[in-house]
Amino acid sequence: MSHTEADLAQLLHTGPFHLALRTALAVRGLPLQRVQHHLAHRGIKVGVTSLSYWQQGARRPQRPESMKAVRALEEVLQLPGDSLIRLLADDTAARADVDRPATRSYRSLVEAHGVVEELLAELESPADGGLHTVGHHERVRIGAGRELLGRDSQHVVRAHRDGIDRYLAIHRGDPGCDPSRVEVRATENCRTGRVRRHAETGVLVAELLFDTRLRAGETYFFSYGFEDGTGGPSREYQRGFSFAGGQYVLQVAFDEAALPVRCRRFAQASTGAPRGGRTELTLSGRHRTVHLVEQGVRPEILGIDWDWA
Repeated sequence: MSHTEADLAQLLHTGPFHLALRTALAVRGLPLQRVQHHLAHRGIKVGVTSLSYWQQGARRPQRPESMKAVRALEEVLQLPGDSLIRLLADDTAARADVDRPATRSYRSLVEAHGVVEELLAELESPADGGLHTVGHHERVRIGAGRELLGRDSQHVVRAHRDGIDRYLAIHRGDPGCDPSRVEVRATENCRTGRVRRHAETGVLVAELLFDTRLRAGETYFFSYGFEDGTGGPSREYQRGFSFAGGQYVLQVAFDEAALPVRCRRFAQASTGAPRGGRTELTLSGRHRTVHLVEQGVRPEILGIDWDWA
């Protein structure tokens, strides 16, 4: 999304701080590493991660050292004196996390959490992304060779911070998956941005860009998918939820040439915990699908597994 001097002038007047900072960086064409270099020459040490969090609204500069860095940023970015400092003082975005639901980190919900966190950091994204799910309908397709062909998502999210304009979708294939051959599809109300892949774990993180910036409390509907088909036999599909609340529907569809003999719903408190909430699922005859519905998701893992003959 392009920015102009007029956009910057407006945001320096109205705020919020993080949007004004992000726009200033874009207008001046300065990557975060370069900004960090300029600050270091002024004797100020600030990490790229901190700068990223400031521009995303995930954190706000508060300590004396951070406020000193903000004043230096005004100089580096050629902004009027006290323009960013003033926004921090009266920024209405301070209310941003008021309606933020309970959350858990990826560490307890994703086996390859280290890789996921690394890829998110490469995309300069705060861990929670500023969004939580209101409703998510996910359809998983299993092929004739018992492989995960792909999955499609219709997703409704709500922003719990101002200025959110993207979603980070995470895909992990089955053993043997080649993420370089996995295709990302942005199908409705979004477009594909940057994509990062990790070959050893089969993890892919895709940036889905919205056509608008959300304010805290606003909802957004979008749909997307992944085409895979590169891994070995699939035996389950699961999703970890960082935030509580919202509805989740998971549907798994099987090819008529490869039908499982048994399907079960399960819930799991964390990756190392035993699976509970076991429920047998009946495969529908005509459409060869099973599904689960969770009306009020908790921060946990939900999924469906199955046995082959």
